[in-house]
Amino acid sequence: MTTLINPADGQTIEDVRDTPPDGVTRAVHAAREAFEQWRETTPGERALVLLRLADLVERDAGELTRLEVEETGKPASVFRDGELPFAVDNLRFFAGAARSLDGTGAGVFSAGYTSVLIKRPIGVVGAIAPWNFPFIMAVWKIGPAVAAGNAVVIKPAPRTPRTTLRLAELFAEAGAPEGLVRAVTGGADVGRALVTDPGVDMVSVTGSTATGREVMRGAVDGLKRVHLELGGKAPALVFGDAPLEDMAAGVVMGATYNTGQDCTAATRVYVERSRYTEAVEALREAVARVRPGDPWAADADIGPLISAEHRERVHGFVTRASGRVVHGGAPIDGPGFHYAPTLIADADPASEIVRSEVFGPVLVAMPFDGEDEAVRLANATPYGLASSVWSMDVARALRVSHRLDVGVTWVNDHLPIASEAPHGGVKGSGFGKDMSQEAVLEYSVTRHLMIKHAAPEARDSFRPA
Repeated sequence: MTTLINPADGQTIEDVRDTPPDGVTRAVHAAREAFEQWRETTPGERALVLLRLADLVERDAGELTRLEVEETGKPASVFRDGELPFAVDNLRFFAGAARSLDGTGAGVFSAGYTSVLIKRPIGVVGAIAPWNFPFIMAVWKIGPAVAAGNAVVIKPAPRTPRTTLRLAELFAEAGAPEGLVRAVTGGADVGRALVTDPGVDMVSVTGSTATGREVMRGAVDGLKRVHLELGGKAPALVFGDAPLEDMAAGVVMGATYNTGQDCTAATRVYVERSRYTEAVEALREAVARVRPGDPWAADADIGPLISAEHRERVHGFVTRASGRVVHGGAPIDGPGFHYAPTLIADADPASEIVRSEVFGPVLVAMPFDGEDEAVRLANATPYGLASSVWSMDVARALRVSHRLDVGVTWVNDHLPIASEAPHGGVKGSGFGKDMSQEAVLEYSVTRHLMIKHAAPEARDSFRPA
C-alpha cells in the first residue's frame, strides 16, 4: 500500500493499493491478448479510439486537474490551461499519425523482385512514467504505442498514480479492447517485475539516468527494445547582443516551470563576460518576481516540491554549492514543501551544482569568453537533453546550436514544445523520441516482404550451369 501525500500541505490524500507480482503478470497477459486483436485493426479504427479518448479527457478536465494538482502540487492553472490541453492535442496528433504509417514499395532492390516495406507493431510495451508530469508523460507513452498497434502496461510513479489509472479507464470507455491499456501501481519491485516479464517486448521509461541504467540491465535477458528519456542539465548560452530583459524572463521561466522539476529546465546560464554583471542583475530581478504559493491560488506561479525528502535534497545542493547565492536559497516556512526560487552566481564550472541534476527551482550563472568556451562549457556534463542560445545574430545562433550535444536547442526562448516536434536526448539523457511521427516509429518495426515476379526463364539464375 502506498500513502499519497499532498505536497502543498503535507496532508494524506488516500492510500493506493500496490499491484502484487502476479498482478503484473496478469496485466501483461491481458495486454498480450488485446494486442493480438488490436494489431489487426485498421489505422482508421485506432485513430477513432484516440480521438474519442481526447474528447473524454476534455470532458473530465476538472477531475483530472484535481487529481494531478493534489498529487504533484503544481498550480491548477498550469495543468488545466496548459498541460491538459496540450495532452489532448498530443492524442489528436497521434490519431492522425496512426493513419500515416506508410510502407514503401519498389522493384529496384533486386532484379525480378518487388520489395514492400511494412510498418508493424512490436507487441506489449512496458512503460514507466515519472512523478513530475504524470498525466502528460503517460499520454506521450501510451499514445504513440497504441497508434502503432501495440498494447501497453504502464506503471506510474508511486507518488502520482491516479491520473494514469483514470487514463486507462478512459481508454476502455473510448472503445479500446479489454486489456489494451493496463496500469499497475507500486514502487521499484513492481517496475522490475514489469521490465523483466517475458511477455513484455519493449520497455519505455522516463526517469533518472540511474533508473535508465537499471532498466537496461533488466531488459538484457529478454533482448527487449528500450526507449529512455532521462535526466538533463540544460545550458542557456547568452551572447553579448542578447536582449537581457527578454532573456532573463525566458530563462527564469525555463528554470522554475513546474518548480524546476523538469529534465529540460534551464539550469546553467552562461553569459558572455562583457554583459555578465548586467545579466546576473536581470536574472535576479526575474527570479524575485516568481511567486510560489498554494496550487489553487490564481497568483501562484509555482507550487511546492514533490516531497519533504526531495526538498531536503534540493537544499543540500544549494548549501554545498560553489559561488554565491544571489536570491533565495532556502525552504519557505509554512505548510507543504515549498522552496524559494534561487539564483547562484560565479559557481565553479566543474562543481556539483553545475554538473549534477538538482531538479528544483535553482539557476546557476557563470561567465564565458568566446564561442568556443561557451560550447565547451555547455557540453561539459554527462547529459544531453536540451539547451538554449540567446543572440540576435542568426548566423552565430545556428553555428553554436549545431555544436551542442543535445536533443533540442531553442533560440531566444526555452521550453516551448509542439506535438509535431520530437523530444528526446543524447548521452546520459537517453535515446528515443517522444511526440511527433518519430515517436510512433519508435514503437514500430519495419518488415520486408519480397515478392518474386521474374519471367520463367529467369527463375533458375541461381543454379549452376
